[in-house]
Amino acid sequence: MQLIAEKLGKSDKLDRLRYVRDDGSSTQTAMPRQGILPHDLVHYVVESTLGLRNGFTGLVARGAEASFAMEMAHDPAGKQVETEAIQVEAVVEALQSQLWSGQFDDADFAEAVRVACLGRERAPFDLAGIDAERLLYQGALELTTRWMAVPFHGTLTLTF
Repeated sequence: MQLIAEKLGKSDKLDRLRYVRDDGSSTQTAMPRQGILPHDLVHYVVESTLGLRNGFTGLVARGAEASFAMEMAHDPAGKQVETEAIQVEAVVEALQSQLWSGQFDDADFAEAVRVACLGRERAPFDLAGIDAERLLYQGALELTTRWMAVPFHGTLTLTF
């Protein structure tokens, strides 16, 4: 699947992310500008880096409309979605917190993931053996650099 992130106009508060599946079908979602890498692109970093296929991006790749997948993956109760989707959301939220802080703290990251999973009554994502700072945080910073270099009305294409 191709993810085509489109940076809209300079005064716009939203950008757009189009998902073009391997069968040619597509869906799209708005990406609020938030000063760090947009939430849906953080999903891309987490899911593609860790090889996860049942999170938000994976749901879209399998045919879900972006709005439906967003509803499912962001449901605080998480009762209608697979455990991996809830765990991915927890990892994305924790990674966003680290991006907002401007530095990575492994213990804080792990605790944020654990608390978010338990708050949704799911087992915490197993971070054992994962260098989250190198793989996720640095990966997100690298994608942030690429995204920031995209001119207004330009696009960035990623493969999932």
